[in-house]
Amino acid sequence: MKIAILKEQAAGERRVAGTPETVKKFIALGASVAVEAGAGATASIADDAYAAAGASVGDRAATLAGADILLGVQGPDPASLGGAAAGAWIVAGLNPFGERARVDAYAAGGYEALAMEFMPRITRAQSMDILSSQSNLSGYKAVLDAAAEYDRAFPMMMTAAGTVSAAKCFVMGVGVAGLQAIATARRLGAQVSATDVRAATKEQIESLGAKAIFVEKVAGIEGEGTGGYATEMSDEYKAAQAELVSSHIAKQDIVITTALIPGRPAPRLISDAQIASMKPGSVIVDLAVEQGGNVEGAVAGEVVVRHGVKIVGHRNVPSRLAADTSALFSRNLYNFLSAFWDKDKNAPVLDEEIGNAIRLTQGGKVVNERLLAS
Repeated sequence: MKIAILKEQAAGERRVAGTPETVKKFIALGASVAVEAGAGATASIADDAYAAAGASVGDRAATLAGADILLGVQGPDPASLGGAAAGAWIVAGLNPFGERARVDAYAAGGYEALAMEFMPRITRAQSMDILSSQSNLSGYKAVLDAAAEYDRAFPMMMTAAGTVSAAKCFVMGVGVAGLQAIATARRLGAQVSATDVRAATKEQIESLGAKAIFVEKVAGIEGEGTGGYATEMSDEYKAAQAELVSSHIAKQDIVITTALIPGRPAPRLISDAQIASMKPGSVIVDLAVEQGGNVEGAVAGEVVVRHGVKIVGHRNVPSRLAADTSALFSRNLYNFLSAFWDKDKNAPVLDEEIGNAIRLTQGGKVVNERLLAS
């Protein structure tokens, strides 16, 4: 069983899908590991560190030659995978809805593509969940990005020259990223409030010491989709939420938006009129900018100014903390493959619950129900 760790080809991607730590663990399972030269350079991992862990390091052709499992952060270009074993697994974040043509090409090439972002949110798969591990650090980084753009201090400071007021930070969307953003903003000394369409998050917000801002008296709308994800809201709820948010957002210095709906464009949370109501010098960080954005006027890859408010739209935020996000991503991949490792076959054998959830292609066809239904 040969496992190949590939160098990422996507522009701006600094993460890597394997570390010396996971290389050692894969070898301990009985696999051989090949790493493409330079794969870890942008995540502060030298080729020598992989070699010391027991991996062979070489060019892409040597890394792919006869490989049974190909590990990536983002889905590799199907045309770049020549030499891999017939039916090789591609295990990565594959963006199945956004890159459907690439998925079709994996099928045509005979690869078995496994989309790690389709991992079901069940207890035994928590350690395999790349969305959670990467979102956690994204939420942290969003607050640091906001602090870097905000030309005032976060904490209240009492000085001989007078008092500096604490920044007011509002987090919209309280999944993994939102919860970490709340915790980080609190640690920096901000006054933090947060909102979400899922009523169950109210207790989580308050447990972190933040104020929960929720729509009340709109019956029968919880916003809880399958697997713990948010779902699309009714027009009645949207109107009530917009009214509540408009009155609250005008008082905020920092707003961080994190709302995503799987397989759909990001919901619009903040309008241009709401931005105009904020104080000049305020900052909005849109973590959903690459999926269409939660904020009107946000631009992927740019920091723009509208009505005196900075709107931060960095691409691929996890990649901006590449060393730590790579370590977590790599452990997710190892935890996944090792959980299904069959010692007799010296290979992973997937069960139906997780296998059917994440498998996109098999036997030359696209087989995933979520993709076939879209």
